[in-house]
Amino acid sequence: MKTKYLAPAVLIIAALLGGCSSMPSNTTLLQQTRNDYVAAQSNPDVAKYAQLEMKQAGDALALANEAAKDNRDDQKIDELAYIAKQKISVAQEVAKRKSFESEVAKAAEARTLVRLNQRTNEANQARASAEQSKMETQIAQSETATERARADNLESQLVALSAIKTQRGMVITLQGVLFSTDQARLNANGMGTVQKIAYILEQNPQRNVLIEGFADSTGSAAYNKKLSKRRAATVRNALLELGVASERMSIRAYGESYPVASNDTAQSRQLNRRVEIVFSDASGKILPR
Repeated sequence: MKTKYLAPAVLIIAALLGGCSSMPSNTTLLQQTRNDYVAAQSNPDVAKYAQLEMKQAGDALALANEAAKDNRDDQKIDELAYIAKQKISVAQEVAKRKSFESEVAKAAEARTLVRLNQRTNEANQARASAEQSKMETQIAQSETATERARADNLESQLVALSAIKTQRGMVITLQGVLFSTDQARLNANGMGTVQKIAYILEQNPQRNVLIEGFADSTGSAAYNKKLSKRRAATVRNALLELGVASERMSIRAYGESYPVASNDTAQSRQLNRRVEIVFSDASGKILPR
């Protein structure tokens, strides 16, 4: 088992907990994150398939531990611990996915071996042909079922983010709680949602997204058009930083067009300050609005 990426963070934790001249700060979230890291280390799939992700998680945890050692405020410690906790989750999910892919590859190799053995049975060509036809049907059904399972899994992940199924595809809406009036900056909740979207796109490389920006009616139409474009670009740039390829994303700006609520109250205007992320079908296509 390779552990060269895992040891530094463990040593850092031990040093912080045992070697400090004064008692470091600690929070419940930081302790949970440490426990999660230790649990992930004990998972053989993580050690085998997600070494780089665990190194990144370890580096992030080291920053949180350093903040605790320096007795930074609890909010700062929790911010760093949350980032480390997310990276640990990513490592675990990557390990789970790659383990599944390995099992699928082994099954494919087994099917290939069966086909080769069948082709050597020339003495019973008719039966071999019938068996081969039957197996190809089963494989096709299996592949169809696998694709359906992937689509169902994608839909369930998007539904967990409050996505809505439309004729254009599944749509996730980042609304006013993420964008203040006259602002195009994502808050912490918005970034958390974007991180989950980036992970879903990593799991589904055949899917693309259209990022559409909207504004409320405050201000001129021209200004609102520019503001909605900035909001869409903010989400796109965040996804870029999280590793989503630029060619998989496009943006549109609609300003105060297509409101989902009246603009008569602060609450309704908040609903109209939003970004909608439209997921493509399995072929990468998205129907126009």
